[in-house]
Amino acid sequence: PSLERTDFDVALNGIEVTPARGARVAFTRPYYAFTETLVVRRDDGSGARGLEDFRGRRVGTLEGSLAYDLVRRAPGVELVLYEGVEEPYLDLERGRLDGVLLDNIIAARYGLPRPTLRAAATVGEGTYAIAVRPDAPALLTAVDGALAAMMGDGELRAILARWHLWDARQKAIASAGLTAVDARGRESLSLGHVPLFLRATGFTIVISVLAMALAVAGGLVLSVARRYGGRALRAAGGTYVELFRGTPVLLQLYVLYYGLAPILPLTAFSAAVVGLGLNYAAYEAELYRAGLEAVPAGQSEAAAALGMSRWLTLRRIVLPQALRVALPGIANDFIALLKDSSLVSVITVVELTKQMTITAVDVRGWLAPGLLCAALYLALSYPLSRLARRLERRLAPAPA
Repeated sequence: PSLERTDFDVALNGIEVTPARGARVAFTRPYYAFTETLVVRRDDGSGARGLEDFRGRRVGTLEGSLAYDLVRRAPGVELVLYEGVEEPYLDLERGRLDGVLLDNIIAARYGLPRPTLRAAATVGEGTYAIAVRPDAPALLTAVDGALAAMMGDGELRAILARWHLWDARQKAIASAGLTAVDARGRESLSLGHVPLFLRATGFTIVISVLAMALAVAGGLVLSVARRYGGRALRAAGGTYVELFRGTPVLLQLYVLYYGLAPILPLTAFSAAVVGLGLNYAAYEAELYRAGLEAVPAGQSEAAAALGMSRWLTLRRIVLPQALRVALPGIANDFIALLKDSSLVSVITVVELTKQMTITAVDVRGWLAPGLLCAALYLALSYPLSRLARRLERRLAPAPA
């Protein structure tokens, strides 16, 4: 998209030649031939020799790549998408994946140096080329000519050999001309995509509800500890609130899922629920604190005069009134959490926003998938917004 928007004129960063890209850009001659390397754990005893042996198993790869197309077409294989090349191999080591399929140049540098991993098979092959806009034939000729000159005088071979990338496959493409691509027509958003969006919407709802339940319970514990606990509890509660409110939830998700994986190997779904829940617990704690402070002290004094214990007073007298004050804010926070759930896509969870990006890559357009995604978010959040406003009006204190 950036090339088409004229943000720059040449795209050169391991651009794989695919029919989908050939429908949108013009390619020079290929400058590197790669294969797709299927990597598994060294102790994998399945004897897998190809994707057909991974039915019912999880394989990770990068979105929008040739490997993505290969895994997606493999029957019965669960596709897990990543945004970086390091994370799939980390998850493979930790047992979250059964295999990783990426270009051999990526596997050789990020996967195979790990002593716990090994190459199982070579699956598919492709080439890298330089991309320019189709309406720039002069630029295409100039760039392709420069690339041909580098091939002719051995400069490209020297560069690849310096990084141990020169092999027999590169000799085979040395005499190739401009890359001819069987460009497919652009696929459009269709009714066939709707079930995928609805499934992702359901997943978003489940994550949000579970995370909010954790946040409400955690926030209640924090607020009570800060108001009624001893010095250590108050300090711990205050530190928690400041830490989780003062750092990005995206960072917290990364630390929880990747950073703590050696000691706390959570699944992506569990990490999403726990990460959002822990973050929002800090905000719920502040809502409860405001609610607790809104309850007149005289009510606690009256309860004590009647012989009620401190904790019985808190449970029967104070908390119900504090909840009444905090309830509209909790409803508004749930709306915010519903939208923040889009962040969990960075830990491989396919929720609504992630499904939108996957579909946008498939149909090679962002407008229609984006509008559908926005409509579904609005359908979820608008009724909740109305409910929150209704609660605010109903629970507002009566005028004196």
